[in-house]
Amino acid sequence: MRNEELLTLDRAHVWHPYGPMPGRTDPLVVASASGVRLRLAEPAEGQAELIDGMSSWWSAVHGYNHPVLNDAVRGQLDRMSHVMFGGLTHEPAVRLAARLVEITPEPLRHVFLSDSGSVSVEVAVKMCLQYWRSLGRPEKRRLLTWRGGYHGDTWQPMSVCDPEGGMHELWSGVLQRQVFVDAPPAAYEESYAELLRTEIGKHAHELAAVIVEPVVQGAGGMRFHDPEYLRVLREACDEHDVLLVLDEIATGFGRTGKLFAADQVGISPDVMCLGKALTGGYLSMAATLCTSRVADGISRGEVPVLAHGPTFMGNPLASAVACASIDLLLSQDWEAEVKRIETGLREGLAPTAGLPGVREVRVLGAIGVVQLDHEVDMAAATRAAVREGVWLRPFRDLIYTMPPYVTGDEDLALICAAVRAAASAG
Repeated sequence: MRNEELLTLDRAHVWHPYGPMPGRTDPLVVASASGVRLRLAEPAEGQAELIDGMSSWWSAVHGYNHPVLNDAVRGQLDRMSHVMFGGLTHEPAVRLAARLVEITPEPLRHVFLSDSGSVSVEVAVKMCLQYWRSLGRPEKRRLLTWRGGYHGDTWQPMSVCDPEGGMHELWSGVLQRQVFVDAPPAAYEESYAELLRTEIGKHAHELAAVIVEPVVQGAGGMRFHDPEYLRVLREACDEHDVLLVLDEIATGFGRTGKLFAADQVGISPDVMCLGKALTGGYLSMAATLCTSRVADGISRGEVPVLAHGPTFMGNPLASAVACASIDLLLSQDWEAEVKRIETGLREGLAPTAGLPGVREVRVLGAIGVVQLDHEVDMAAATRAAVREGVWLRPFRDLIYTMPPYVTGDEDLALICAAVRAAASAG
């Protein structure tokens, strides 16, 4: 199909994420991808290919067209691409569940597989609500979280995204009203820790769970906070008999410098959500892990089953490539690679702090963020990055990068140059 024909059909029929229908600007058409590069069907801003500074929304940690992951998919395809998970099971899903239990913090023991990160949060909330109903305490049905968070676009996850100024503000008054505290400060402040303890204690009688993104708040603002707040949450939840849910969809599999953000302080949640990098960006899959306490509580209830079952739950292709992606990650010195990227981002983005309109530059693990003092001109910033040969996706007042872990030093320097160009243009 010719590029113009494809774009004409795209404008007529394809509704892109977070955009109007029809779209106001044409997307770039990607013809293929390999390593850290996206090859365009037609050059844009003089560039035939772009370094992916986004890991395809933080999922393609190994880059594209990786031979190990390709082989995993091909090998599984020859056996079976899909089979229903109700009443049946298969080796790839069992291996994946066992592997996730092995690498996540104790005492997470049970794995519910789904097909997207947002659904994994839906499942996590359902687990917590049903746990308390099974124990005869249905009044414990609200969730506590901090402002600035983002947990997905389906119904329950929207209710724990920031209700003011966030993309789901439209649904205020329709969604269940949850308990919100102020966004966590970057550095540890005892006064804020005391606020967390007080609010959890105050609402404990009605709280099913506390749910947060640990260490990094992602699409809600790319903000970082001291890991010690996780310890505060864990202790307060234990003291007041409230479950703790950690949404590690964005932070899992090494992005913050530890395999999981919870590992930064050695704590474990009652429920953990994983996604994005789980399959190395190959196929859509997510997982909700829980402790035996949660699973046993649900199983002892009047309705002793978790009434949830996605059609593509435990998909063999996705399970196989997820196993391969995890093994590939752990077979390498991934910590050194993430540290190398962190060093490159710190050095490469430091000059950006002196640009007009830049409020703050922050780096953690394989995450680099430039925050402006104004709403970014997304079109101008994107064009500037593309002229530098890099794909970035700015939003709100942020220009940021989460490159694949296989990004070399020269490409990393180009990404940093593109962020600087985007900050200047945006």
